[in-house]
Amino acid sequence: MENSRIVIDGTSLTCARVVRVSREDVTVVMAAEGVERARRAWVTAREVSAARPVYGRTTGVGANRVVDVEWEDADAHGLRLLRSHAAGAGPLVAPEIVRAMLTVRLNQIAAGGSGVEPGVLQALADVLNLGLLPPVPAYGAIGTGDLTALASTALCLLGERDWLADPDGTRRPGPGYRLRSPDALAFISSNAATLGEAALAVADLRELLRASTVVAALSHFAVRGSEEPYAQPVQDACPHPGQAEAAAAMRALLAFDRPAPMRIQDPYGYRAFPQVHGPALEAAAYAEEVVTREINAAAENPLVDVAGRTVWHNGNFHTAYVGLALDAARAALFQTMALAAARLGTLAEPAFTGLYPFQGATEASSGIMILEYVAHSCLADVRRLATPAALGSAVLSRGVEEHAGFSTQSARATTDAVAAYRLGLGCELVAAVRALRMQGRAPSGGPLRSAYDMAGAVLDPRVEDRPLDADIAAAADLLPGLARLHP
Repeated sequence: MENSRIVIDGTSLTCARVVRVSREDVTVVMAAEGVERARRAWVTAREVSAARPVYGRTTGVGANRVVDVEWEDADAHGLRLLRSHAAGAGPLVAPEIVRAMLTVRLNQIAAGGSGVEPGVLQALADVLNLGLLPPVPAYGAIGTGDLTALASTALCLLGERDWLADPDGTRRPGPGYRLRSPDALAFISSNAATLGEAALAVADLRELLRASTVVAALSHFAVRGSEEPYAQPVQDACPHPGQAEAAAAMRALLAFDRPAPMRIQDPYGYRAFPQVHGPALEAAAYAEEVVTREINAAAENPLVDVAGRTVWHNGNFHTAYVGLALDAARAALFQTMALAAARLGTLAEPAFTGLYPFQGATEASSGIMILEYVAHSCLADVRRLATPAALGSAVLSRGVEEHAGFSTQSARATTDAVAAYRLGLGCELVAAVRALRMQGRAPSGGPLRSAYDMAGAVLDPRVEDRPLDADIAAAADLLPGLARLHP
């Protein structure tokens, strides 16, 4: 079936396709134009390096860039480079991130700027299709090239390391490819692991932000909030795009019911939702735009210029755009999650729900009391992870590589922040649905009714005091489905 195939052509990879290759049972297929683009770059790289010095092909790397590789040592030079750089540390990263890395590197090489021999494209596609993984430790990159991760991949291709068989982690031989020595640096000089993780994180973030609006609307309905803050004239008066998008979605979700508001003015969790959620929508969209541009770029150093029949030594390997965009997205995520925690607080208040405190079965029951603790624990982690990774830097390789943006750490922090946010938002969903059940109310139609029914079919209806951990987990699992109901 066509939808079970992902075609890699070097120009049209999306974050959504990275997600599919990383998490679904799909077949990766190389487009002929991508292979041809890679072939022309490979021919050009060989011709140029035969005529003049080319970094990493005819010279050492880093501070050793001034050292020429003697012709009689050329075959050994690349292998030494791969062995010396395959030195990551710590636990192995998640299999889905490794698959994302392989997908991105495949697409980058097909973009035609690396000069790596094109035969490696089918070898990497075979690895993905067979469900094999190179061992990739968590520590070893700072946003200027995932050298350790890709050197480990190269050693697997060369047969010096075994592939890991996903999902059980057993080691076994797999497809091999004899990378030529001049291609060693060209293969590993990439941020594919960082970009792969970033692609997964921003796709998940955008999905959760859509789900957030649906959950906020359920809470709004449960507390009989006012719709005035979402009115079109309010948005026209302060026309930020993300704010307008959030308000329009709330209007659409609440359109089937017009209960009289219980208060002349609601707390910020409802009244300022468009103004706080809007920046998160914009930040996440911008981050996805940046990551998408990067995963389809020939951001290679040296960059092989086929049309100009030359190579350019440059700084496109530096992923400052990615790190800064992800840093901004996490800061915005903290703000919108703080509002979710605030709405959860109102759902525990009798003045807002008309129920016993904490939605208890009796006046003395604890009910959903613990959900606030869990949500604020998650919020604390999001706050911690919102610290900008770009505030750090590094001076390496005898001073010639004197800056780093730490986009790798920014991508990892975004993955972790999204995971915490998912659980915190799940707490709000549990409380909103429970409040409506206890009130004997439900949205009358539209996507909000569908959301309520979807949650009601899964969440435990019992209101007596009991452990709520399974409820939180089930609610968190529902969020992708709720995201699809976003208007």
